[in-house]
Amino acid sequence: MTSSQDWVKPFRRQIWKTCIDGWNLIDSRGRMRLQVREEGKKTQSLMLPYDWTEEGAARALPRIQQIFKRYQTENLSLAKAAQSVETSNSNQTIDWNGLFLQYRSYRPNANDSTWNTKYRPVLERTAAIFESKSKKPVDGTAIMMKVLEKWEQRTRARQISRQCLSAFLNWAVGANHLKPCYLPPTTFPETRKPKRIGFALSDTQIIELLDAIPNEKWRFAIQILSIYGLRPEELRYLVVQDGKLKTTYQKSKGGTKGERTSTRFLFPLFGELKEAKHHNWNLKERLIKKEALPPLGAEGCAGRALGTYLKRNKKWQQLKADAEAVIEVLVPYTFRHRYAKASHQKNDPVIPLANIASAMGHTIPVHLENYARFTPDRTAELYDAE
Repeated sequence: MTSSQDWVKPFRRQIWKTCIDGWNLIDSRGRMRLQVREEGKKTQSLMLPYDWTEEGAARALPRIQQIFKRYQTENLSLAKAAQSVETSNSNQTIDWNGLFLQYRSYRPNANDSTWNTKYRPVLERTAAIFESKSKKPVDGTAIMMKVLEKWEQRTRARQISRQCLSAFLNWAVGANHLKPCYLPPTTFPETRKPKRIGFALSDTQIIELLDAIPNEKWRFAIQILSIYGLRPEELRYLVVQDGKLKTTYQKSKGGTKGERTSTRFLFPLFGELKEAKHHNWNLKERLIKKEALPPLGAEGCAGRALGTYLKRNKKWQQLKADAEAVIEVLVPYTFRHRYAKASHQKNDPVIPLANIASAMGHTIPVHLENYARFTPDRTAELYDAE
């Protein structure tokens, strides 16, 4: 046993002194599992909502003592004894507004838009369920099932809400704001709809769309998105450094560590677009001259602003129908999709996958998850070579 687990033997001795012979704790994939072995009886076990750490042991001991007391005095099974403890502990008065303010400060990397659209709805629903006059959920699984009823199964919105709720419950229990019984389950089965395939407009289609857009500011924005493969939100974060165009936008990578993508220099890919001479493709120079871009709405909502503008455009509607005909969807990211597809099709020279992913500001696994369909398929060529 490593020195980092010197706490294990003293912890187990405390369990043996507090309970009776046959009660033991084991490491189950980094979490605590309580085992009870009694002569002539089937072994019982129970996963506890604590990490296999010294801190987890300190938090687990009082609960194990409560479970043992009910197990002995009420002649319950191990599972029933644990449930009885959880139910009796579930009654507590909570200042939800204050709790949400504390949690908001714990998530500094979530901007106002992310907080209001992703976190607030699920947290407010959680508070409403706890404060309702009906029977309160007895544990983390029950609260998650009740809260998530609002969102349809197999939707991205439900997946995001589940992630936000799980993160909140982990934090609230870890900070002793909620009882341990409200820890979220380690697994919570969800079904997902197949990911929609984003339609990549061809250069010809983009030119036709530009010709059908009367607003010069929106034309400018679409030109930039297409040539540099940007996310719509990155339009706010464009600067020129050492004569090169750069985006200072740092997209959250998700999770609880606050990791974000790096800022990056941008590399233009004109393709056939520059053949449309009636449009000005000196994009960097236009940005240096502070040419105005269209209003992009609140922070985090640039994609929505672009989509709202385009959905009224008849050419966009026609292109949307073209996408649906091949079972794909036309979305504001279509201009970024165009850049990915054009990058993979470039032959002189061929651009390595790692460089394409870097130019687009994400990792190779993320790139392949979204754009593997654009990587060259030489299957037919290889078989024809026989």
